[in-house]
Amino acid sequence: MKSPTRHILITAAFTVAPALAHAHTGAGGTSGLVHGFMHPIGGLDHMLAMIAVGMFAFLLGGRALWLVPASFVLMMAFGGLMGMEGTALPFVEAGIAASLVVLGLAVALRWKAPVAVAMTVVGLFAVFHGYAHGAEMPLDRSGLAYALGFMAATALLHIAGIGLGAASGRIRSVSAMRLGGGTIALIGVAMLGGAI
Repeated sequence: MKSPTRHILITAAFTVAPALAHAHTGAGGTSGLVHGFMHPIGGLDHMLAMIAVGMFAFLLGGRALWLVPASFVLMMAFGGLMGMEGTALPFVEAGIAASLVVLGLAVALRWKAPVAVAMTVVGLFAVFHGYAHGAEMPLDRSGLAYALGFMAATALLHIAGIGLGAASGRIRSVSAMRLGGGTIALIGVAMLGGAI
């Protein structure tokens, strides 16, 4: 990755970080857009999975840098529509927790998956995340504005993950990426086991 792009991604990651640290679902404004934006940021499971997608995309590099996050956002929108419509989807919480385990391990183990496989894996997990966002949409909010909000927040979290990957590469710390991915995977295991 060229140096100017790396600087932009690192700056974006650190610009978004303070807002993420203080965010809670329902805080601030009451529009559908704001509620949608705050939903992914307000849940540790969603936030970590989306950052992991960005880190995974950074590790893969090339076309994966934008194709992997884009596939997540598109499939999340599909899952969100399912949730808003009340379509049945089993094992949503397990799917979200499993996404932390798989994506965290992909980062920790530096899995060099083909781009199509990476897009498929993140797209599958995105459906569960999107479904949760859509199913929890406040009834008095605009569905379109809410969806645009959670898609925008997701994209920013992906950028933050890419920026974190770039930052760890800049300080030449492969172990930082491995540690981050491993921690995300362990949190996912704890969620699957009901400890969190």
